[in-house]
Amino acid sequence: MKLTNLLQAVPVDTLSHDIKAELAAVAEKISTTPTSELFSELVDKAVTFSLKVLAALAIYFIGAWLIKKIKNMLKRLFDKRDYEPAIESFIQSIVGIALWIILIIAVIGTLGVETTSFAALLAGGGMAIGLALNGTVQNFAGGIMILIFRPFKAGDFIEMQGFTGTVTEVTITSTKLTTTDNRVIIIPNGAISNGTINNYSHMPLRRLDLTVDVEYGTSSEKVCEMVMSLIKQDTRILDAETSGKADPFVALSALKDSSIQFVVRVWVKSEDYWDVNYDLLKNIYEELPKNGIQFPYPKLDVNIIK
Repeated sequence: MKLTNLLQAVPVDTLSHDIKAELAAVAEKISTTPTSELFSELVDKAVTFSLKVLAALAIYFIGAWLIKKIKNMLKRLFDKRDYEPAIESFIQSIVGIALWIILIIAVIGTLGVETTSFAALLAGGGMAIGLALNGTVQNFAGGIMILIFRPFKAGDFIEMQGFTGTVTEVTITSTKLTTTDNRVIIIPNGAISNGTINNYSHMPLRRLDLTVDVEYGTSSEKVCEMVMSLIKQDTRILDAETSGKADPFVALSALKDSSIQFVVRVWVKSEDYWDVNYDLLKNIYEELPKNGIQFPYPKLDVNIIK
């Protein structure tokens, strides 16, 4: 029985009409073509496919070698720039995944498989994932910006998004703060990258500004001398000779309703800022009254008309 007759005997519900027609055409060709010609055609197709396989293997191994070289080059670049390990690992992973996808598509295309629809499917899938994870993607982007430009690092005392504390951890998606009352605050990097950051630890020196109010009638020269003597007793306070940006400064700054106001400006190391602030205020409060300099109290004048 010929192959065409055998295919016609197959029930209609088993194969579709198009498939049966295609199989019948193949069977007809096989039955009408000489064996030597069929063998020659088969050998040609086998040789052609073998060459495609060899080309695909060559592309694969060369591509894998290039990917390794590119990743090593990126690593050397990151080491020279001294980037954070987290951003280095993340970018290397993203670049590696993208290059491997391109390589796989190239290998499949070399084998003769249509890759247009495959690439479109990947692009559509990536877009769908990006829309579904919009907030997460924004945090990723913010994390990359933070890790590259380094507006702060672990250990810095900063103020952002209404919170003040010490940075304990910076990741790709979020930043962890420990506040002065020992609360742990986790802030998304997307919000941080779009907000204002006040980094108190970024500079090695900070200027401490204080105001001191005393009663009217007090000698301004005496106040300046007393405060300056208290400043000189604290070795943590810097001057122009000890790497400070300027010498300590004390001066009359304002005449208020019930007091005269003096401004005090000194330079200290960032890590000494708060200790010097509290100690200097304490010394001013205790020592000035001992030398006849009194602080004003709220007063209310009452006139009695008889």
